[in-house]
Amino acid sequence: MTGRDEQRSRVYAWEDEMVVPRDPSLIAYGAAQGMVDAIWSELGLRYPPRVEPLPKQATTRMADGSRLTLRLPAQTPSWCLLHELAHALTSTHDGHSDQHGPVFAGIYVQLLVRYLRLPQPWLLATLESADVQVDMRAQPLFVDTAAFQAQL
Repeated sequence: MTGRDEQRSRVYAWEDEMVVPRDPSLIAYGAAQGMVDAIWSELGLRYPPRVEPLPKQATTRMADGSRLTLRLPAQTPSWCLLHELAHALTSTHDGHSDQHGPVFAGIYVQLLVRYLRLPQPWLLATLESADVQVDMRAQPLFVDTAAFQAQL
């Protein structure tokens, strides 16, 4: 992992206030891998992360994600799956991660716009108000820049 996750609490607070109320949909665990595979493919990527059950002892987190694995409960809100996919896209197999930094936020916004159809100008304005830094040029840490941008 990379150092201190400076934006974590601000991202979570923004998400709770702005994203959660606008997306009540849930994804069953059994459907999650298919969705991850489809989104990964739509982004022009190969080798999506594997979906695994979130351990029962993980009582303080809703889910977690890295480049290789997304761990999810029996049902996951759609926004949460996109949040964890943003972690997968901004992490490498060796553990390097943008955590909740500007690259993560940029990828997350791109996913929210594309899959939940939330308006980008509104997302960016609310993120700015929440003092969350966003890199809208963000791309996965492990892919060719031009190929990924062509998919968006």
